[in-house]
Amino acid sequence: MIYEVRTYRLQVGAIGEYLRLVGTEGIVIQQSYLGQLVGYFSSEIGPLNEITHIWAYRDLEDRRQRRQALQADPKWVAFLPKIQTLIVEMQNKILLPTEFSPLQ
Repeated sequence: MIYEVRTYRLQVGAIGEYLRLVGTEGIVIQQSYLGQLVGYFSSEIGPLNEITHIWAYRDLEDRRQRRQALQADPKWVAFLPKIQTLIVEMQNKILLPTEFSPLQ
């Protein structure tokens, strides 16, 4: 199992609109392709105006195939511009659990 951690820094004041758009349109499209959502978070302390979402995949090939299918969906392609204008910076990490991690 691998975990993808995606963090977006948003424009100041844009978290409400971003979460509204993802919650009413985007997450349904994403979950139909990406599968296991581990969590979707907003920051409260530390760097503000950040959204972090974590997805679990069997391996990098599973991730590649799922993300490729998502990117090909016309509904996703139409949705993306709605949130892209709110995002200032994007970071992405792939995490591998250790042998003693409770999440494997």
